[in-house]
Amino acid sequence: MFGLKEDWSLKLPPRYFTLEDYDGGVARWCPGCGDHGVLMSVRRICRDEQIPPEKVVSVSGIGCSSRFPHYMKTYGFHGLHGRALPVAEGIKARRPDLDVWVTTGDGDNCSIGAGHWLHAVRYNMDMVVMMFDNNIYGLTKKQTSPTTQPGERTNTHPRGALLPAIDPITTMLGMTNVSFVAQTVDWNPVHLHDTLVRAWKHPGFSFVRILQRCPQYTAHVFSGLQDDPDALLVMEHDNGVPVDKALDRTLKNRTTHDPSDKMEAFALAARRDAIPIGLFFCDPDRPRYNEMTVEGMGMSVEDKLAGLEDQLDRFAI
Repeated sequence: MFGLKEDWSLKLPPRYFTLEDYDGGVARWCPGCGDHGVLMSVRRICRDEQIPPEKVVSVSGIGCSSRFPHYMKTYGFHGLHGRALPVAEGIKARRPDLDVWVTTGDGDNCSIGAGHWLHAVRYNMDMVVMMFDNNIYGLTKKQTSPTTQPGERTNTHPRGALLPAIDPITTMLGMTNVSFVAQTVDWNPVHLHDTLVRAWKHPGFSFVRILQRCPQYTAHVFSGLQDDPDALLVMEHDNGVPVDKALDRTLKNRTTHDPSDKMEAFALAARRDAIPIGLFFCDPDRPRYNEMTVEGMGMSVEDKLAGLEDQLDRFAI
């Protein structure tokens, strides 16, 4: 038509993404905050895997960690306190083609969001959930959180927190349909990155607890682990988090753990003589709700209306 060939097409050059393509601006966390390292790791994974920025969505609740979507040049949703997971599930249900990354904190996830946490684990929808655990409510200025250790002085418990802290790992392991539970630390960027890569590759609800430094309020909480690398127990296995050879000199305290063994995972999570890092549990065969919610997504409006009318006709008198 009009002198043009009917089979013409515009050939676009192949796209290659750099870190700058995921850089949403300068992060406004405090200097020395562990969140900076997690942000860089997620950007690197997106770059290394060449995930188009328009295929990535970052979802958060409320808290210091929940500023995360503002610093990713991707789609993002900064939700309400404790409501990151239902928002992320809604996105995955209607847009299964998107890579969903959830950032939440020990307060956001384990307190007001605990009910959503329980059901999100059961739904096992394909997403990476990073729980930044600094043992305190940082954004609202040093209140006791569910993971604050007994005796820790806070603005809500100036004489020391009274109750035992929630253990997010043993809690996760006890939930129905759990499929992936891992733990890492923000001050070891190699292990942090490898853990998040392993979580991204898992086809389900990948929960990663990140022990995260808060230089403003809880700088002392993880100082012992930083000063004594042997206080960390690295879990090794062919199906676990790969342990880079660069860590051989610094992280020498090792144990072999098969992540398919949930009972051993419970025992490791309960240890207090050393803090285990790596993959506690993984079962890629657990049912995933996002594979059920896609049913009917390709139907036309006409087909949907016809199906609705067919169901309503069942009640006709």
